[in-house]
Amino acid sequence: MVSLRSDLFAYAKKKYKALPEYLWGRYPGYAVLRHRDNQKWFALLMDVPGSKLGLDGGIVDILDVKMPEPLLADFLAQQEGFFRGYHISKGNWISILLDGTVPLEEVCHWLDESYLATASKDTRRELRPPKECLVPANPKYYDVQAAFEAAKEINWKQGKGIKAGDTVYLYVAAPVSAILYQCRVTKAGIPFPFDNGEIRMSSVMKIKLRKRYDPNRFTFDVLGKEYGIFAVRGPRGVPKNLSEALKQAAPRQGGSAPAGVRL
Repeated sequence: MVSLRSDLFAYAKKKYKALPEYLWGRYPGYAVLRHRDNQKWFALLMDVPGSKLGLDGGIVDILDVKMPEPLLADFLAQQEGFFRGYHISKGNWISILLDGTVPLEEVCHWLDESYLATASKDTRRELRPPKECLVPANPKYYDVQAAFEAAKEINWKQGKGIKAGDTVYLYVAAPVSAILYQCRVTKAGIPFPFDNGEIRMSSVMKIKLRKRYDPNRFTFDVLGKEYGIFAVRGPRGVPKNLSEALKQAAPRQGGSAPAGVRL
């Protein structure tokens, strides 16, 4: 019997440090792969009679994986080598033939999708692609301009959901009232208990300066009129049109600043 079983196990071990678990004495060929943190299964590998799937021949290996969307599961179940979940028939589970009908690369792709679909919130955050956030900076509590004059990398209050690799745009509040900095998060989740009665935090992240902006370019008025942003009270996403403008904007090369703003 041709099977991608060993290749699939090697992939799961290398990428997720997941080893097959054989849980049923009655079914020695059945193995599950599970998450290390929440212990949920993200894959079930079985050897079953091909006739159970409407196929000719003897025993075949199949892989049960969970899809993120019902429509995707419905679509795949109509493709060659894919079936509605065998053994796990409810929800968005599908079965994939491991006889080479579906190439190993594609099988691994759907294994990855299942890993994400069954992952804990913390795991999904760690695996998600880098994102962009708009973060407020209040000069009343911290002089971020002086901090970046002294160093290119500084500690900053940990933003919820932000991780290393993300891009942070700092909106400096009045008297600046504009986006001044583009930074990259180099490290997140650094323990830092702090409470002075006005600011409270339990952890910080390291942010590295990548670009400075003219304080007259992305002002509070411009953010409202051109990008629909009327308040920056906490970390928030960056609209696509603003993201493009921030990337295309030339770095600050000097020039005048609003009254009371130090460059």
